[in-house]
Amino acid sequence: MQVVHVGSEVFPYSRSGGLGDVLGALPTEQARLGAQVTVVSPWYADLAGTPVLVWEGALPEVSGALGSPVVRVGELMEAGVRYVFIGMDLFERPGLYHPDDVWRYSLFSRAVLPVLRRLDVLPDILHGHDWQAGLVVAHAHLAGQRTVFSVHNLQYQGRWNLPEAARWTGLPEWTLGQDGLEFHGDLSLMKGGLTFADHVTTVSPTYALEITTPQYGEGLDGLLVRLTREGRLSGIINGLDQERWDPRTDPDIPAFADASGKAAARTALQQEFGLDGAPVLATVSRLADQKGIDLLVEALPELVKDWNVVVLGGGDPLLTGALMGWSQHARVEFRQGLNEPLAHRIYAGADAFAMPSRFEPCGLSQMISMRYGTLPVVRETGGLVDTVPHDIGFRFQDATPDALLEACRDALAEYGRPQAWAARIERGMALDFSWAGPAGQYLGLYGRLARA
Repeated sequence: MQVVHVGSEVFPYSRSGGLGDVLGALPTEQARLGAQVTVVSPWYADLAGTPVLVWEGALPEVSGALGSPVVRVGELMEAGVRYVFIGMDLFERPGLYHPDDVWRYSLFSRAVLPVLRRLDVLPDILHGHDWQAGLVVAHAHLAGQRTVFSVHNLQYQGRWNLPEAARWTGLPEWTLGQDGLEFHGDLSLMKGGLTFADHVTTVSPTYALEITTPQYGEGLDGLLVRLTREGRLSGIINGLDQERWDPRTDPDIPAFADASGKAAARTALQQEFGLDGAPVLATVSRLADQKGIDLLVEALPELVKDWNVVVLGGGDPLLTGALMGWSQHARVEFRQGLNEPLAHRIYAGADAFAMPSRFEPCGLSQMISMRYGTLPVVRETGGLVDTVPHDIGFRFQDATPDALLEACRDALAEYGRPQAWAARIERGMALDFSWAGPAGQYLGLYGRLARA
């Protein structure tokens, strides 16, 4: 089976979060299982890799009212996966995402199918990921191509004023109405993917249920309810790259294989931050409303009575400022930005890991923390429900500081029972979060769609 994944980022070449991790791991596992896999992504100015230029020129499908941008196509092969990068001048900027991304990814989307044809790639299934690939799915549908569309986070939809954005799409006018990409007077690339895909997946079964409700559906719950009734919406939990995240071989930490070996990593983190002997509650996260970091900040006056709190992340300026203020406290350490080696040291050295998310489509941090013997304290939502067993982590329902504090008190009480705490660690480290299961589920879905 020939599979093409299309997404806006792919680890290790480009990454801002979980989407990049998925596109870095799922295709590799599918190739290992025997599929022919191609990944298509933008050729960013600061791409962490040097693709081999295989074609350059103007594509009629991207020209017209938009001018005639020069399209550059580069390739890399890694672990049996063919990576195709499509470059244009509009991607020649530092970083991945910018305010005009609806325009940028519309042009990118128009280039994907003609580039694949030029490379003689004829997929059995085209799998688009998140709103940046929604327009690719719409074009593929019109071309008779079987498609899967994955929602990684429904909150981000790729919306723009419809009259202006309509000329960017390259789609016939009938696709831009209420039954197509139109959404409250805007064009929505996310809605395009949902509407025109043969099957829609989300990154956890619980999130697939949640997004059919007004609370989590971001205004698209009616469409998602219809897809569910038609059998076209399902949830497949993300996996974890267990080679990249392996405490036995991780070069950034004192390696360990079980609860007893974790002590050295904990000591190393205490020494790095100058922490006292209190247990360590950590988080590595985007600082955003979705992640509930404001709940953690509001809970800090009580948390610091019993815990050292370590936070690594960046994002919302107000949350950043609040955490910088708190970092003057002896029991609060805040490091701003992305720092993967430090993230590894925090996962390994902390005792508990806080994820008070208001919603969490899947989440990888809770899987990483359990693999590193750090017990998660999570709100019961999305993928956190599907991956954190009650006998390992500590779960709470309400998105409030008090509910988070109560779960942390439960964790602290269990921490006071060393044998019970160690048993939870052992159970967490034994969980299998590999991509083999999810990759096989996707291949099974592709096969059913290809035969339909």
